[in-house]
Amino acid sequence: MKYIILSLLSAVLLSISWPTYGIPFFIFFALVPLLILEHDISNFSKIKRKGWTIFGLTYLCFVIWNIVTTGWLYGARNPDGSHSLFAVVFPVLFNSFFYAIVFQCYHWYKKAQGTYFGLVFFVAIWMVWEKLHLSWEFTWPWLNLGNVFADYPQFIQWYDTLGSTGGSFWILLVNVFAFYTLRIWEAGRKRKSLIINSSVLVAGIALPMLISVGQYKNFDLKPTGTVNVLMLQPELNPYTEKYSKDSLTILNDLLTLAEENSKGQIDYYIGPETSLPGFGSISETGFEESELLNKTKNFLSKHPKSVLVTGISSHRFYPNENEKSKTAYQTSQGIFVDSYNSAVQIIPNQKVEVYHKGKLVPGVEIFPYISVLKPLLGNAMLNLGGTTASLGIDEKRKVFTNTFNKGKMAPIICYESIYGEFVTDYVKEGANFLGIMTNDSWWGVTQGHKQLMAYARMRAIETRREIARSANSGISAHIDARGDVLGDTFYGDKTTLFAKVNLYEHQTFYTRTGDLLSRISIFIFGFLVFYNWIKKYQNRKPVEPMKKIVIKR
Repeated sequence: MKYIILSLLSAVLLSISWPTYGIPFFIFFALVPLLILEHDISNFSKIKRKGWTIFGLTYLCFVIWNIVTTGWLYGARNPDGSHSLFAVVFPVLFNSFFYAIVFQCYHWYKKAQGTYFGLVFFVAIWMVWEKLHLSWEFTWPWLNLGNVFADYPQFIQWYDTLGSTGGSFWILLVNVFAFYTLRIWEAGRKRKSLIINSSVLVAGIALPMLISVGQYKNFDLKPTGTVNVLMLQPELNPYTEKYSKDSLTILNDLLTLAEENSKGQIDYYIGPETSLPGFGSISETGFEESELLNKTKNFLSKHPKSVLVTGISSHRFYPNENEKSKTAYQTSQGIFVDSYNSAVQIIPNQKVEVYHKGKLVPGVEIFPYISVLKPLLGNAMLNLGGTTASLGIDEKRKVFTNTFNKGKMAPIICYESIYGEFVTDYVKEGANFLGIMTNDSWWGVTQGHKQLMAYARMRAIETRREIARSANSGISAHIDARGDVLGDTFYGDKTTLFAKVNLYEHQTFYTRTGDLLSRISIFIFGFLVFYNWIKKYQNRKPVEPMKKIVIKR
């Protein structure tokens, strides 16, 4: 019973730390009960199957944590209106399983090499896991530990140096040292050691925050210019309107919204993810003949020196099979085609620029490891609310520029805004402000859209770029380079948001180096694994030589 309580305690501490409803400071002790649980079972318990017990209890903890923090996924529905089993079961059970595996590996290593090496291994393998979760096709970094301070930018200004992965490293170190302090006290009951270790622990929590508050108050980065941005929030219901309304009606509503709220010079109109065309998609080879895009150009011609950037669904056919991409799929007519979740920049008398979303939502926009899993699963993923194909992507980030102003916009599409190092690639390409186009309406009035909005604030700090965020149903927002929300909209309103967005050219240390601590952790992880193998080899008992047998005749 004691171990179940410890597992539940960690689950509660992890859950109540999360944005946008929680208090993040609990995260510094959230993993301590699990570390105590593992240590006690390993060293003092009479349980026979200790490994399985530890795995089961940690899995219980992580399942509860995932359900509480991402249970809003249940709000996503299939086209027929039913709730998507895939959207809930897969992320919760699968994600929890891998967190439990990470903890199990720590248990095995600690058993082999002792507590001190084990704790170093724990930090390293957790960091490696988070890095993997940012990179592979099952990517789901929603619960990376560094995300917990997204709503408290005054305490994480140093993310411009180490990023949110640096936040994960900080949280892990504090948890490990808190456990170490507790173990030293239990072993020796020495008051002096307790005072020293507790002081170090408090300093480890407070010092980065104090440094951050100083940075926050003394922020003096000078902008190189400003642009006037009007963010459009059409509030188009994805279940009852988006795929039933006529495409021209959808566009007319969007342009009317822009026209009615245009006061003075607007440099950028920004629409949300997949604003157009509603049902179906727009052929990229026919951009210049598209009635929708030409109608948009006509609107812009009445607003000189204005550009419109918005999300669209697009596709590209490959008449020649030899030219098809690796993500192209075959239609019922036998023609190969790529579908894209795209961003376009529309300017009168110029070709439409397009960028294809590079980070896709697993199961919804990408079939993970399709060449391996599709032969095994067939249409099972589709039956669970997923997909049987993958959208095409751009391998390289793009920046939208124009001749009317100094703006160089990063066209970030929805899910991409969770990825710190990924977003820095836009800045390396020259982006001086970040434009986020998103549609968070799939989950309804839940924590989902609030959390995604909060995570964008970390991208502003990491890159020191202001953000103009256009969301279909909200929350649309203007976020400054300190991560403060200067203006936002209510979720569910059909409205616009005007912002004077500052432009910055400076590149932060994090922009230049990315997830540096993650790469160092990978090296440490590899060293520790190699060290364990060497130790096992050295500790092998030598094989006794065979005695010479003498046969007497």
